[in-house]
Parts: sequence; C-alpha cells; structure tokens
Amino acid sequence: MDKKNLTIGLAFLAAAAAVFIYGARQQPKAPPAQTPPAVSAPSAAPAPAPAVEQTSAPATLPGDASSPAGPVLAAPPPPPSTEFAALASPKADAVITTLSNEFVEVRFTNFGGAVRDVAIKKYPVAKDDPAPYVFNEIHADPILAFTGIPGLDQSTRFELVSATPAEVVYRAVFEKRLEIIRRYTLAPASGDTGGGDPYRIQHTTTLRNISDHTNPPTWVNLSLGTSSILSATDNGFYLNVASYDGDKPHFTDRNELKGGGFLTNFGIGDARPKAWVQQPGPVVWASVKNQFFASIYTPDAAPAAGVTVRRVNFGVPIPGSSAENIGLTASVKVDLSAIPPGESATIAGKLYVGPKEYTRLSKFEHREDKVMQFDRYFFNRIFLSGIVAPIMNRLMNWIHSGVGNWGVAIVLMTLLLKTVSLPFTLAASRSAKRMQKLQPLMKEIQEKYKDNPNKKNQATMALFKEHKVNPMGGCLPVLITIPLFVAFFAMLQGTAELRFQSFLWAKDLSAPDTIARIPLGFMTLPINILPLLMGATMVFQMRLTPSPSVDNAQAKIFKLMPWIFTIICYNFSCALALYSTINGLFTIGQQIVVNKLTSDEPVATPAAPGGGGKGRGPGGKPVRNVTPKGPRKF
Repeated sequence: MDKKNLTIGLAFLAAAAAVFIYGARQQPKAPPAQTPPAVSAPSAAPAPAPAVEQTSAPATLPGDASSPAGPVLAAPPPPPSTEFAALASPKADAVITTLSNEFVEVRFTNFGGAVRDVAIKKYPVAKDDPAPYVFNEIHADPILAFTGIPGLDQSTRFELVSATPAEVVYRAVFEKRLEIIRRYTLAPASGDTGGGDPYRIQHTTTLRNISDHTNPPTWVNLSLGTSSILSATDNGFYLNVASYDGDKPHFTDRNELKGGGFLTNFGIGDARPKAWVQQPGPVVWASVKNQFFASIYTPDAAPAAGVTVRRVNFGVPIPGSSAENIGLTASVKVDLSAIPPGESATIAGKLYVGPKEYTRLSKFEHREDKVMQFDRYFFNRIFLSGIVAPIMNRLMNWIHSGVGNWGVAIVLMTLLLKTVSLPFTLAASRSAKRMQKLQPLMKEIQEKYKDNPNKKNQATMALFKEHKVNPMGGCLPVLITIPLFVAFFAMLQGTAELRFQSFLWAKDLSAPDTIARIPLGFMTLPINILPLLMGATMVFQMRLTPSPSVDNAQAKIFKLMPWIFTIICYNFSCALALYSTINGLFTIGQQIVVNKLTSDEPVATPAAPGGGGKGRGPGGKPVRNVTPKGPRKF
C-alpha cells in the first residue's frame, strides 16, 4: 500500500471521526427549568422487600366523587410547552416493592403502579465502587407509568394487591369508572418466565370499564424512563431515544430539541428550543438509552402508535465534570380500542432494562439489537458497519470467553483479522513496490506525451501490463482496513462489556487511558499514551511505505495526516487506539518483510540512448534493466 492510498484511507477515517464529533456535539448550558429534587450519592442497592403481600394502610384510590357522564377515559392532552420535562419529586409515603434476581433489582412504587428504578447488579456505578448502576434513579416519571392524564399518572396512588418473589400486582380505580390492574413478572436468572431474559420484565395492564358508558377508542402514554450522560468521558453520541418501525430504527438526539445551530446565524432554521419531538408509528419497540444502558419496551401485540421525546435538566453537573447534565425522557403512545361497559382492554409488553450487550439483545424477537446503532450514520452504512460490527463484537466476546481479559481479546482479535487479510495486503504491498520502481519510466512517458493525454494513458497502461502491475492493487488494504476500523469504532463506543475493564495501564477501555494531566492555566492537557503510540506507528508506517511521485503540497499532507488523525482520536476510547496500534505494528512488520522480499527484483529504469529512443528498445518497447547488483562475473 503506497502513501497515496494510505493517505486517502486516513482522510476517510478523519472525515468519519468529524461526522461523529460534530453530529453529536455537547449542548451549551441552559438555565434550569425547575428545582431538582435532592438526590443522595449512589449507594448499594437496598435489600429486597419481603416476597409477600405488603401490609400497609389501604391505598387511597382516585374516584371518590360520583361518576360523571361522558367518556370513561379521554385522550391525554399535548405535553406541556415548557422547555424541559419536570423532574419527579420524592414521595416520603411511597411504598416500595422489590423484585430481584442475580442480574437486577427492580424497585416498584405504588405511585403510578410502575417501575421506580432498576439497579443493574453486574455493572458498578463507578470504577472500584461496589454500588450498582441505577437506571432511572433521577427521573421525570417512573418507567411504564401513565403520563399526561390528570388523575392517572405518577401521582396516582395504586393499591398493592400482591407481591411474590417473581410478581407484583397493583390496582386502582379511575373516577369510579375504570378499574386498572397492573401486573409485573420478573424472569429468574436462569428461567424463561417473563420473556426469557433476566433483564426483562413482563408487563400487563388491564383496564376494565365498570361504568355504564362505552369508552370510545383513545390512547394512553407510557413512560420509557429517563436517561442522562454517564461521565465526563461520555461524548453523548448514544444519549438518545430510539424506536423501530419493523423496517429501520429512528433516533432522536438532544440537539433536535435544543434549537439553534450554525445555520440559524444566517436566518435558516429555528433557534427556539422545542418542548417535545414526536417519532411517528408504527413502533415495534421504543427505547431511552445512553452510552451503555437502555430501557426497551416491546408491545406484545400491535405496534405502538408513536413516541414523544422531551429533554430533562437534572440541575446537577455531569459526574466528574462541571458541564450541566441534560438528559432525555420519552413516552410511548399505545392505542386503545373501545371499551363497552363490563368489558376490558389489555396493554401488554416486555420491558428490558439493562446493559447494551449485542450478544444478548440480538436474541430478542424484533431487532432490539438496533439500539446499538452500529449503522446509524451514513459513513457507517457505506462501509457496511451494520454487517461487520456485529461480527467483530461476537468475535471479541468469543475470544474473551477463552482469555478472560478484554484488552487481550482486542489484541488477539486484531491479530486474527490482520492474519486473515494478510494475503491481500501482501499482494497490494508488492504491487505498490513495483509501482514505485516504474516511476522513472512513467515520468518519461509523461514527458513524451505531455500534449497527448490519450497516448499517455495508452502507453502507461501498456507499461503496467508488461510489468504485471495492477494500478489499483494498492487500494486493497484501504478497502479492507477502513471498514474494519469504522466498524470497530461503531462497535466499541456503546459496548457495555468494555466499561471499567482495565488493560496494562489503562483503567477503562471504554474511555481515554489518561495517566496524568498537565495544567495549562485555563485548562488541563491529558496525557493519553495509546493514541500517542498509535500516531507513532502511523508515522513509522508511512516512512516504510513506497512513495509515489507527488508535489510538495501532497507531500506535506502525507506528513500531516498521522498527526491530524492522532489529534482526532486522542480523546476517544483507548480500545480504539489499542486496536489501531496493534494493527499498525503488524503492518510495519509486514512492510519490512515485503521491502526485503522485493529489494532484489529487477528495477525498471530508462535504458541508454539508442535503439527505440530514451528508455526504449527496438520498436519502442520498454526495456527492463536486469543488471545484477555488485561486480559482474563472466
């Protein structure tokens, strides 16, 4: 692979990185929309509640007034027009009921009869902290709570009907006309109850019309939970709301709600923040997620009708940073058919709350693995990341199952991929080396036919054919390397398995391997070793690769590309730099071998004047210089 093709490849990768960076830039600070509730620091998950029916004062159910005429349940109004969704206030008299298995601890609240939060036991909240990460710990609504219906929302007190080690049942009556039964079943760690996965909860809500009036067709909104930036190293690319329509996924980022943007400086677009954004149906599943964790709700029967997305201002900084934490919340719209008196309507579905593990999500029924967003961006799609990234993820997990260390798994996976592509890379390297040796004859052709482009092209192609050189051969490594790099970048950015996994001096493979910081007055410069090693291998690799004939401007670009690429990747996950460094070291060794193998091949140089002209034999045919090195022997 010559320097020209190498630089083209690096330019493509730099462009891809730029797309990721500017496509999901951090939001500027915004004034708080409300006073956030006081939240204590993360702590160990509370002990599970007894797996028996709760003994507490009877819940006060809505509907003390006499039953009015009219529809039993009207459609909810539009969301409030405020810029941010309001955070829920802690309720001192809430009755918390817990379902637990080896992987999660699900805490239910009687207010809304829904999931208050979920502690994910296998994933700590911070490095070397025994407390688990808690999804929806600070929230606008409990997960699966009704939203937007006065008298039937997170403030509605449900009665706890029963609680067993595997199931919780709630009941409430809405305006003496609608009985609501909410049932939640958690799968055991090794069973198949409630959807077959230990992170999945089977949910069923039954609405029975106990009035004398038929309720016309309407809809309700169910909360999907609230998600936020995880840490100072979280770039926000994966903090969004996703839905799947049965054909392709749809994503809504925070930037789509904040308004503004570069073009608004020229009067193009709307600079005003949006109170909400709606994703249209059909919705096979919907999700609120961040970099490593997600809640995913999949209706059992008909798809949902849409998703409403809102921003949340947590009013506190991002952990480990002074930047303001702006998150997202969403609700899914579920249609209800008409409910005659004495009849019932049922809402049922599976709720997943857990880590974004591709090998787990890929087993689900409706492509829930699309929350990984391997092929969300155009650059991912043109390089087939949706196909390559899942293969790399499975390969990395398979290797890890044997070696037990994620850093070693990445190294071995890189070496395996390089070994598989070695024949193509060697062929391309030899072709590039031969191309370099043809440069004198190519210059001669350019000078001879500088006024006749057609003849110049014909003579050049004849030269390639005679010397068995494929002018496109040097592109093969680029065509192999770029898809692998882009797919690996897409794969590791949201892979929960790498979170807080250490390797050598790197404490977290999903974050930069910062070993120190240099104070620079208004900021500090992190010292990240692996990106520097990656840049060094790229510089050395370019010195070893054959140089095409280029002008001074191109030569300067060649020299700058490794440094530009190092700067772009400097604060990305160090797993990416580890992959690139091992890849570069392997390529350097390979290039050294190729250079030695091709150093004794015949060199094409212009022949002495005479015969067919400069560098030509009789008939104008090119002459190969096959004079052996060293003194001639007779």
